Order: sequence, then structure tokens, then C-alpha cells
Amino acid sequence: MTPEPTRTTRTSPLDVPTLDELRRRTSVKWQAFGPDVLPLWVAEMDAAPCEPVVDAVTAALRAGDTGYDHGSAYAEAYARFAQRRWGWSPDTATARTLPDVMLGIVEVLRVLTSPGDAVVVNPPVYPPFYGFTQNEGRRVVAAPLGPDLRLDLAALERAFADATGAAPHGRGAGSGRRAVWLVCNPHNPTGTAHTPAELEAALALAARYGVRVVADEIHAPVTRPGLDGRPATTHRPLLTVPGSDDAVAVVSASKAWNLAGLKAALAVGGPGAAADLRRIPEEAGHGVQHVSVIAHVAALDHGEGWLDAVLAGVERNAHLLTDLLAEHLPAVRYRPGEATYLAWLDARALPDDAGRDPRAWFLDRAGVALEDGRRFGAGGEGHVRLNLATNVDVLTEAVGRLGSSITG
Repeated sequence: MTPEPTRTTRTSPLDVPTLDELRRRTSVKWQAFGPDVLPLWVAEMDAAPCEPVVDAVTAALRAGDTGYDHGSAYAEAYARFAQRRWGWSPDTATARTLPDVMLGIVEVLRVLTSPGDAVVVNPPVYPPFYGFTQNEGRRVVAAPLGPDLRLDLAALERAFADATGAAPHGRGAGSGRRAVWLVCNPHNPTGTAHTPAELEAALALAARYGVRVVADEIHAPVTRPGLDGRPATTHRPLLTVPGSDDAVAVVSASKAWNLAGLKAALAVGGPGAAADLRRIPEEAGHGVQHVSVIAHVAALDHGEGWLDAVLAGVERNAHLLTDLLAEHLPAVRYRPGEATYLAWLDARALPDDAGRDPRAWFLDRAGVALEDGRRFGAGGEGHVRLNLATNVDVLTEAVGRLGSSITG
């Protein structure tokens, strides 16, 4: 039976900006490369803005409301969104508003660990997990994802033993050093949405070794809605999973509403982490931008319709990408992820240099900028990350170029 063609109905904010309009943007995505390059690398959306955000920021600027941030508006808006979206009400009383997710993670790591302590990560994973932690003098310990791109409990246990100096299987005392597991939930770059069972088992393992858990949940709202009979995906906030009492999650509206240039984030914790969040110095919040908080609050409170339309476009593009690769680059392996607007492409079966360094090959020979998989650590060799948050024409043209660079 011939499969039905992928639908490309244009009902998403991703389909509004034209290529000419996108090239007039001055952010890094559209300015880092020449005018003939199609940029599908960094995690910026090619989307029309969310109008409630535009209205809120415009009103703030017109009113001169551009001073220092104050109060708990962000925490309260996120709690309302989380309750509607996931049935979860984070503790706003102890939440801390911070300048952005990675700076927030650094502040949490400073409270939970000391220089020389270990931070466990799950490569291939977001590159700043390495740089930011190492710049703080922490030792990065890798617990790679399994071949199925899901959490590997055996690898986690080995990493926790290494991080704490404990005997295998949690037997015997460790070195006395503290350690943190920094988990990307959902996972960037693979798009894996960790299941409640996976998270619960990993939390239990961390507790056995005395490892504290910190989650980057910046992509939490970006899950697959389920179209054309496909299953939907639901994000599971770490702090709703049994065993997360002393865990911390760092969250933001920035990825879901394309607000990377309007930075703001929130650190929330379980009851056992409340004292730790209070230990984050007051000065850590001085870099919070008040207008950014206004933008994020508007997105969380009034931008769900826009978000749902974007998610429909991302899911459409994920399955369109499957069809385009089958037509133009059948040697590239890709399985649509369950979350994020990122696609993780395995190009190792391509011939010669294309398989060894696909990012350089595709940039030089196809004029398409993708993210180099090697930046994500072990398991990233021969891979590239592609940004799905664009319009159908750009995605179609880009994959056609990638195919032509191989076939000549």
C-alpha cells in the first residue's frame, strides 16, 4: 500500500515569515552565515511572533516600564501554565527568578556542589552542559544514552559510582564528595521525552548514591500533539515523579515561544530543595530583565493558542522531513523525536567525508548550516542536528540541497 503523502497545510506561525523577511532578522541564526546559506542549526524559530507577547512588551515600553524586575509574577504565571498543561503546581514561594536557564543551573550547581565535584550528564547532550560546568571547576562524568537514545540505567549507575567514589551497586562509602546528575528533560538533541518510569528509576538510583538531581526543562512545552492518528507525547515534569523531593528543575518560556533574546528563567524545587534555593545569593537575580519577565508572563498566560499552532507545524515538519530524507538522502537515519523542535540525524552511512564530518560537508557543498553532532559529546560523531521550526519551503529546499550535495 502506498503511504499517504505528508500533509503540508499551512496553519502554523512557522509558515508566516517569508525567506526574505527571515533574512532581514539580525539574530545569530540568520547572520552567522552568508546570504546563500539556509540556516537550520541554532535553536531559534522561524516563526511569526506571539501577539500577546508583542502587545505586552510594546505596552511596557510605551509606559516606560523598563526598570528592575521585582516580585513573583514569573513564578505565578509558570505555575498557572504548569497546572493547565500538566496538572502540576510548582511551589512559587521558594522559586527563584534567574537570568536564564544555564546561568540558573550554574547557581544551583554552586549551592549543591563545590569545585572538584562531579556533574553527570547524558551525551549526546546540549553542549553548554560541558562548558558551563567545567568553567565552574566541576568534573563532567558521562553516562551516555543507550542505542535507543533513552536513559541507560546501567550507564547512570557506573557514572554515579564514579562521581561519588562509591563501590559499584551502591555498596560501601563513597569519597564524601557531592555530585549532581544534570538531566535534560526533554532531551536535546535527540528529542527523547523521558517517561515517568524512566525518571523514577533514575531518581531512585541517584538517591542510592547520594546524587542530587537538577533538570533542564527548557523544552518542556514542546511536545508532539499527535496529528493524523499519531500518538501524542506528554512532558512529565521531574518534580511530579516519586523520589524528586530534593530535586531542582530550571524552566523557561524561552524555547517554546521563541524568546531566546528575552532571557528569563525560574528555578523550582521539591520540598527537600527549598533550603537550597534560599541559599542562592540574592545577587544572582540582579541580571533578570524586567521586560523579559513581562514577555514570558504574557506567553505563559495568553500564548497557548500560538504554542499549539507552532507544535502542529513542528510535528508536520518532523514527518515531512522523514519523507524528504527518504527521497533525497535515504542513507541518513532519522526517527522523529517525541519532544523539542530539533531533529537528530545519523549521517554515518554517507560516503567518505560526508559521513565523517557531515556538518562541514553540508555547509560547504549544500549551503545548509546544521549543528555539528560532535559538540554534543559521545555519540555525536557523524551526526548533525537540524532545526524543524521553519516553514515548509525552507525545509524542502534545504533537504533537496543536502541530497544534491551527495548525488551531484
